[in-house]
Amino acid sequence: MKLIQMLILCLALSLSLASPSHHKEDHVQKDEPQGHQHELHHDAKLDRCGGMEFDAIAVNEEGIPYFFKGDHLFKGFHGQAELSNETFPELDDHHQLGHVDAAFRMHSEDSPEHHDHQFFFLDTKVFSYYKHKLEKDYPKDISELFPGIPDHLDAAVECPKPDCANDTIIFFKGDEIYHFDMKTKKVDEKEFKSMPNCTGAFRYMEHYYCFHGHQFSKFDPITGEVQGKYPKETRDYFMRCPHFGQKTTDEHIEREQCSRVHLDAITSDDDGSIYAFRGYHFLSITGDKFHSDTIESAFKELHSEVDAVFSYEGHLYMIKDNEVFVYKVGEPHTHLEGYPKPLKEVLGIEGPVDAAFVCADHHIAHIVKGQTVYDVDLKATPRVPVKEGSIAHLKKIDAAMCGPKGVTAVIGNHYYQFGSPMIMKMAKIMPEQHRVSQGLFGCDH
Repeated sequence: MKLIQMLILCLALSLSLASPSHHKEDHVQKDEPQGHQHELHHDAKLDRCGGMEFDAIAVNEEGIPYFFKGDHLFKGFHGQAELSNETFPELDDHHQLGHVDAAFRMHSEDSPEHHDHQFFFLDTKVFSYYKHKLEKDYPKDISELFPGIPDHLDAAVECPKPDCANDTIIFFKGDEIYHFDMKTKKVDEKEFKSMPNCTGAFRYMEHYYCFHGHQFSKFDPITGEVQGKYPKETRDYFMRCPHFGQKTTDEHIEREQCSRVHLDAITSDDDGSIYAFRGYHFLSITGDKFHSDTIESAFKELHSEVDAVFSYEGHLYMIKDNEVFVYKVGEPHTHLEGYPKPLKEVLGIEGPVDAAFVCADHHIAHIVKGQTVYDVDLKATPRVPVKEGSIAHLKKIDAAMCGPKGVTAVIGNHYYQFGSPMIMKMAKIMPEQHRVSQGLFGCDH
């Protein structure tokens, strides 16, 4: 009997010691100011290539998508996560941030005071930011700014004219869909039968995407109809993930043709074949034949992620950071002995560079660094860069190549065609823009 009483006493003592620790943990998570919570999560490393369900997605005024997960934020299609409060500190000041429920970037001619603002929804509140600064009198109740729209949303996306009849916001909560007309403030409840429940949504390159788990579907904002082969894997199209998934050759090609991640480099060789590089993968086009693989499989010394590539006299000059790798074009491509060499030694310029190209029957390498173009005579010894001019009329060039139609300058997901390097440098009127995935790679969706 005494033994039993002693065991009961020991059990009670152990529970009493465990209990305060448990309550303290709950207290820190629920009641402490959010800054303390961030201290707990600051060292957490989120890997979007491991597969994750984003809480919210919104594009900023520069067209860069923001992916929210918990109290963290991914900016763009690659790179590490950072704490959301580093960019939007007021989310913590006004609310104990667990996560952003929904987000969108406003596009509304009918509400100029809200146009180009980013809106974030947290529980019952809505925050409005313009150029990362919280607008006066925010946060507000969701019902004040968007009457008829419920709290605790799952996703939201803007639908400007003419995609929708009036500038509209589409809100998602479970299987309930709400169209909020910014002009009339009228709410129409919709039924999107062919769509899964969205945990995030955003409008990108004039298309509408519903994210669910680590997959996405492209949908019609009016009917909700999903057309084409969906769902697709987010890690294939909206982020750079090395060696992700086991895919057929056709799946690899389609992914690189239709990816929304911007190019790192592009070039056209002496035979007219095009090589496009993005993250850990590349796409080559010879005539009407496409081939896609990892960079490491064809250029193993380079491994991945190049800054610029140009073709000259049957060789590919591949620039990465402050080094130059040179490969003789062929099957397979042959890495030249003695390379990589310092960029300064090969081209007389310090890295990093943004793009590089050489036009056929010429021996001048045009090196783009920021908004300056340097010309390097490849037949000269030593090679000395000559500053040839500014391209301030162009935003940051991601990649460029020279071909039969002149210079192709790639900026984000679009490209511009210039008749010659000189025209590109001197142009005062921008030529028509084209989508990379469709115009260069023939993506049909």
